[in-house]
Amino acid sequence: MGTGTRIAVLGTGANGAGIAADLTRAGLDVSLIDQWPEHVDAMRRGGIQVTMPDRTETTRVQAYQLCDVATMTKTFDIVFLVVNAYDTRWATELIKPLLADDGLVIGLQNGMTVADVLSIVGPEHTLGAVIEVASNMWEPGKVNRQTPPEASWFAVGSVSPATAGREQEVADVLRHAGTVEISDDIHSSKWMKLIANAAEHGPSAVLNVTIHAATQVPGMWDFMMECGTEAAQAAVADGAHLRPVLGMEQGGDLGPAEYTKEVFGRVLSSFSTESTQGSVLQDLIKGRRSEIDDIHGHVVRTAERLGLDAPANAAVVQIGRKIELGQRRYGLHNVEALFELRDELTHVPQ
Repeated sequence: MGTGTRIAVLGTGANGAGIAADLTRAGLDVSLIDQWPEHVDAMRRGGIQVTMPDRTETTRVQAYQLCDVATMTKTFDIVFLVVNAYDTRWATELIKPLLADDGLVIGLQNGMTVADVLSIVGPEHTLGAVIEVASNMWEPGKVNRQTPPEASWFAVGSVSPATAGREQEVADVLRHAGTVEISDDIHSSKWMKLIANAAEHGPSAVLNVTIHAATQVPGMWDFMMECGTEAAQAAVADGAHLRPVLGMEQGGDLGPAEYTKEVFGRVLSSFSTESTQGSVLQDLIKGRRSEIDDIHGHVVRTAERLGLDAPANAAVVQIGRKIELGQRRYGLHNVEALFELRDELTHVPQ
């Protein structure tokens, strides 16, 4: 792949639009595909406006509705999936007919989505990735990005010998949007990000506060550490190695609790601000289905399968589902409910 590489960014919410704008500004051929009609219309009219802590950039882009995919004839060399984890399967099926013979699909997502992509396009077309970008979108065509490219981080890695050596192609593209590391164990690297996600996303979302604010609520720091530690224990049991990610200097020599403290501390200090809302909270505010099940539910299911206990994550899942169903409101009143349900579930045999 060279300068004529054709790139699709499928899912251009806050993260996808910001990344696509970076790649477009670098002179790459990028097609933005999204399911929000008003957002696509806004991008077509005025481009993508990305507001960062020190600057605002507006980029003219090529934007398409989902229905436009049916009329496309060009193929894509690189497809970045930036949809919510639960949308991975249909999004991969949608773009599969437009994948070049040697094309690659890379999920820039929370959750463990690699297996879904691989099952649809095959190992020769699949790379795994980890993303750490803080941003949000409340208006069509406008991104608020707390971590500009110089403060964003990615990792890419092969999941099969069929793509060994091709990580660099994707890394060279993504470096226009942030720092990129090539992982020799992407399964572990994705689990490590999930550990951070388990500590930050669900607990702050059900309280309706920013990630930083959640850590200041009495008892919540310990609860968030429990969520992350349960994820770390499940990761190790699932064959993953506790390894440095997000620019960490250590990892493998730490136990699950110490690792969680290190990786979550890294998120708080380097990849978020006092105003950063987790993606799960952003979805709840918008009345959308969130990734609670893809993050905390994955921890619970993995723990159960391997004979472990994950009561803190299970409590987040149960309360989060009620919020999504409209049976409970999110807010600080959920603090005690989280603690009580966690204690209750601790005594339930797995």
